[in-house]
Amino acid sequence: MHKKQILVVEDNEFNREMLKEILSDEYDVLEAENGKIGLEVLSQNKESIQLILLDVMMPVMGGFAFLDEMRKDEELSLIPVIVTTQGDGEESEIASLEHGAIDFVPKPYRAQVLKHRVASIIKLRETAAMVNQFKYDALTGLYTKEYFYRTIRQCLDDNPEKDYTILCCNIENFKLYNDTYGREDGDQLLVEVAELLRKSVGEGAICCRYNADRFLCFLDSEMERLGRKLFLKAREENHSALVKNLSVKLGVYEVVDKSIPVEQMCDRAIWVVDTIRGIYNQHLAVYDDTLRNKILREQAITDAMEEALEKEQFTVYFQPKFRLQDGKMVGAEALVRWIHPDWGFMSPGEFIPLFEKNGFISHLDEYVWEHTCAKLAEWKEKGYSLIPISVNVSRVDVYYAKLVKTFCDLIDKYKIDPKYLHLEITESAYTENPDQIIKTVDELRELGFVIEMDDFGSGYSSLNMFSQMSIDILKIDMAFIRSELSKPEERSILSDIINMAHRMELKVVAEGVETDDQKNRLQTMVCDYAQGYLYAKPMPADEFEGWMNQAK
Repeated sequence: MHKKQILVVEDNEFNREMLKEILSDEYDVLEAENGKIGLEVLSQNKESIQLILLDVMMPVMGGFAFLDEMRKDEELSLIPVIVTTQGDGEESEIASLEHGAIDFVPKPYRAQVLKHRVASIIKLRETAAMVNQFKYDALTGLYTKEYFYRTIRQCLDDNPEKDYTILCCNIENFKLYNDTYGREDGDQLLVEVAELLRKSVGEGAICCRYNADRFLCFLDSEMERLGRKLFLKAREENHSALVKNLSVKLGVYEVVDKSIPVEQMCDRAIWVVDTIRGIYNQHLAVYDDTLRNKILREQAITDAMEEALEKEQFTVYFQPKFRLQDGKMVGAEALVRWIHPDWGFMSPGEFIPLFEKNGFISHLDEYVWEHTCAKLAEWKEKGYSLIPISVNVSRVDVYYAKLVKTFCDLIDKYKIDPKYLHLEITESAYTENPDQIIKTVDELRELGFVIEMDDFGSGYSSLNMFSQMSIDILKIDMAFIRSELSKPEERSILSDIINMAHRMELKVVAEGVETDDQKNRLQTMVCDYAQGYLYAKPMPADEFEGWMNQAK
C-alpha cells in the first residue's frame, strides 16, 4: 500500500532532514524550502497530502502568510497544519492557531511526541471525512438519507409540541434526461434542483437527497406551504437551460403521529408524489387517509396476486353476445373474476387497472386463455355446438415476442379450431404502436384467429389509421354507445360508424346494452350484435353451459 503523504515546509535543510528521518518509516515526506514553493507542491498534491508541518519564520513567504493563502481555498483549508517553530512560546502558539493551524509543536523536535501528534491528527481527519461521507451527499451537499432519518427522529423527540411536514420532490423522467443529455448534465441538473429546494424551504429545514432524482425536506408546518410555493415559483423563473422545461412533482405528508418510524413517514411523502407521476400540469399532491387506504389496499392486492393465481382464486365468467335481429346467442366474452377467501368477490375495476400498471396482467391473461380453451375442449367433448368465445389481449401482451406461438400452442393442446377463439385487442393498443399491432394481428388472422377491436370510441383513432387496421369485428365501447343513443338521432354519429364498418366488411358489436330503447335504436341502425345486461350478465361456466345446452 502507498504511504500517506506529509508536506514539510521548512527553510532549514537540517530540520527538513531531521523531520524526514523521524517520519519516513511511516509516511512519504514531501519538502518545500519556503511558503511559496510549499503552495506549489500543495496545489499539485492536494488530494494526497494528509498533513502539513510548517515553520513560521521563512524567507520569500513565511508560515503565517502560507496559512492565510491556504484558507482562501476551500479544499486546501481542510488539510490540517502543525506549526513547528522556536518562537516565543504562548504568543507564537496563539498566533499560529489564529491563522488556521490545528496544533503547535516547539523545536527542538521530540521524535515520539511528534509521531504520536501526527498520527492522531491524521486519524482524526480520516474519521471526520468518514463522518462527512455518511452525513452529506457527495454531489449535492444535502444530507444523506441515513443521516436525514437520524436527524428527523432527534428533532421530533426534542420538539414534541411542534407540527412538522415532510416534502418530497421528484424530477419527472430524470432517467430519460440522463440518457439524452449524459451523466454530466444530469448531475448538474440535480445540483441545481437541490439548490433551488434549499433556498425555497429556508435554513430551518432539513433536506436530503433520497436517491437518484428524489429529494426530501423536513420542515416546520408553518413554513411548508411557503416553501413549496417558493420552490415552484423559483423553478418557473429559473432560466437555466437545464431546468427550463423540467417537470417537478411535490408530495406533502403532514406528520400527525410522531411515534411511527421516520422511514414510514418518508414513504408516505414518496407514495403521494407517485400518484401524480405522468399527470400533466399537476405538480402537487397531499397525503391523506383516503390515499393511505387506497395505497394500502393496492399493496395488499399486489401482495396477494401471485398466490391467488397459483391457488386459482381467479374464475373465468362468460357473458353471452346476441344477434340483434333475432336475439340468438352467437358467442360470448370470457371475463375474469377474483373471489378472494377473505375479501370475497372483488370488482375487476379495482384489480385489472393495477395489474395493467404493474405488468401482472400478462400472467392473468394467459390464465384466462388457458381456462377458456380448456372449456371449449370440454364443451366440444360434451357434444355442444360450439360458439366463439372472445378473450382479452392487453397492450402488454401485444409486445410479447411469443404471443403468436402461445395461441398456436393452446389451439394444438386443446384440439380446437382457432375460429372459436376470438382475440379482443383494445383500441388504445392500436394507437400506441400501430405497426407492431398490425404485424402481429396479420400473423394471427392468417392462422385462422378472429380479431375484434375492443372499446372502440374510448380512444382517439384517426379514420386513416382505422382504415389500415387488420380486424374482423368492431366492438363499440359501452360509454360511447350510451352517449350516442342519448342524443337525438340527427346528432348521433353512431349510425355513421356502423355503416362505415359495414363498408369495410366488419361486423359490429354494441357493448353495454341495457334497455329496450337502446336495442331498438341499434336494430334500426342495422348493428349486428349486442352484449349487455338487457340480455345476460357475466356468469360462471356451469351456468353459461346451461345457456349453451338450450341453444344446442
